[in-house]
Amino acid sequence: MKILLAIDDSTFSQAATEAVVAQASPKETEVKVLHVIEPLPLYPEGQAWGYKSLPAPVSEEEPKEAEELVVRSAQTLRDAGFAVTTAVERGIPKVVIIDSAKEWPADLVVVGSHGRKGLNRFLMGSVSEAVARHAPCSVQIVRVPTQ
Repeated sequence: MKILLAIDDSTFSQAATEAVVAQASPKETEVKVLHVIEPLPLYPEGQAWGYKSLPAPVSEEEPKEAEELVVRSAQTLRDAGFAVTTAVERGIPKVVIIDSAKEWPADLVVVGSHGRKGLNRFLMGSVSEAVARHAPCSVQIVRVPTQ
């Protein structure tokens, strides 16, 4: 089985990593840990609401931090006996995750859910929802229990 584990630097992604360790058989599973760096839009003078916006450059630290993030997650999986590869890509997270699932090809995509609701969900979008709707394979959305 090939599992694409899409992570960010959140407790939701930690829970997703733990879910893979708890639920999958290391002997039969290859895991690809993916982090997507999403450039922030820049709005050129005179352009309102993102029309003709350009992607902002990312800081020099961001790719390094992203690489450290996937290495930490990969080490947790390797310690549990999984065969692991890592990837850090740039783009719109939901698009990159779906494309990666197709190209690799994954049998399962595992993502954490931030659990946004209402206006926040409308403004921020839901990566997990988009992946669940459009991925070419099954998707497991891991939620962190609220306390």
